[in-house]
Amino acid sequence: MGISLVGLVLAFVAVIILFKTVRMVPQGYEWTVERFGKYTHTLEPGLHFLFPIVYGVGRKINMMEQVLDVPSQDVITKDNAVVKVDGIVFFQVLDAAKAAYEVATLEIAILNLVMTNIRTAIGSMDLDESLSKRDEINTKVLVAVDQATHPWGIKVNRIELKDIAPPRDLVDSMARQMKAEREKRANILEAEGFRQAAILKAEGEKQSVILEAEGQREAAFRQAEARERLAEAEAKATELVSNAISEGNVQAINYFVAQKYIEAFKSLAEAPNQKFVMMPMEASGVIGSIAGIVELAKEALNNASAPKPPALPR
Repeated sequence: MGISLVGLVLAFVAVIILFKTVRMVPQGYEWTVERFGKYTHTLEPGLHFLFPIVYGVGRKINMMEQVLDVPSQDVITKDNAVVKVDGIVFFQVLDAAKAAYEVATLEIAILNLVMTNIRTAIGSMDLDESLSKRDEINTKVLVAVDQATHPWGIKVNRIELKDIAPPRDLVDSMARQMKAEREKRANILEAEGFRQAAILKAEGEKQSVILEAEGQREAAFRQAEARERLAEAEAKATELVSNAISEGNVQAINYFVAQKYIEAFKSLAEAPNQKFVMMPMEASGVIGSIAGIVELAKEALNNASAPKPPALPR
């Protein structure tokens, strides 16, 4: 009975020693090894064997990239405006021994560093700058925190500010200011539109006047050309009538005299300062006048065509 109990105890101890001897480190982690409490080396992912009692596992360090939420905090800007700021931090352990033994409570230390540097970066800016230059704030905080945490064997990859919230009254004031600015731009654009429309209208009227003047000039040119051609035609007609008269054509004389008579009467009737005129208006009177002129023309033609008597000798 006593021997069996001792055997069970020895078997239990052997199992414990076996588990303490065989160590399997999972992927993404590194374990530190201590000999009587002092760091000796680091176990990488895989199967390892340790002599129990003398060697033991110290810290199990996560070597994957990790994320920390930065809690919201009140920050005072350079122009004494209070804003609420929160963010997020991405970091990765590069040296497991330094991360395990150079700093206690690594995550709390990183958070405090980030929050302090956020207050420093925003405190050196005005409110407008802190709201519009978020990338610049992220860069400043990242450089400062990464430099401070380098001795701890970690690498801070990114720091992002998730939200920068100014006070409510300041938000309302900014909204009113933005509305006023937009109304100002709208009024400017509307005035610019009216101005452009007036310019286009003036240009159109100018072009219309130019085209009208061009049309009038073209019309005057056409009228002058028509009058010139009419004058040429009248001159040609007069020349033909004159030739006909010289050849003894009585009808030509009749046409010429009647035309001139009617034109003179037309000019007299269209005159703006016309008076009461007494003249033969009956057709018979006009024809009689023309007939008389024709008779005179015949007599003149007969006299011109009659042979002259021979001159008497002296």
